[in-house]
Order: sequence, then C-alpha cells, then structure tokens
Amino acid sequence: MTITVDIGDAQARLSELVARAEAGEDVIITRDNAPVALLSRLPRADDIRAAIEEIRDARAELPTTSVDEILQWRDEGRRF
Repeated sequence: MTITVDIGDAQARLSELVARAEAGEDVIITRDNAPVALLSRLPRADDIRAAIEEIRDARAELPTTSVDEILQWRDEGRRF
C-alpha cells in the first residue's frame, strides 16, 4: 500500500511514517502536490534469505539442466 503525505505533515508525523514504512507501506512525500521523496523499508537479511530459499524450492521441482543444454542456449542465434 502507498500513502501520500505533504512535507509539512511528514515532518510532524515522521516517527509514525517510519513505522508504517517498516511495516511495508511506501510513503510518498510531496511539496506543492508534486512528489519529491519516497520513504520505504530497506530489505532485511531475512527477506533475502527467504527469497533465496523460495527460489531453491522452486528449482528443486524442475528437471536438472545439463552443461550441453546450457551451451546450446548460449550458442543459440550466434553466427560462427
């Protein structure tokens, strides 16, 4: 979810907006109704580890790829 806040309001509510960003919301800060900044959560090491595990689990269900297949993909469309 994304919320939009004027810069003056953002100054008054910074702690609340940071907490909302930590919870996963994006906060767009505007000046004169024009967006000037984005406040969002930085990725955590746990998020990255979870993504890697998800990819590994998905790959485990696929057939293995041979070196010959990889070389064919690499060479596909090449002019020799």
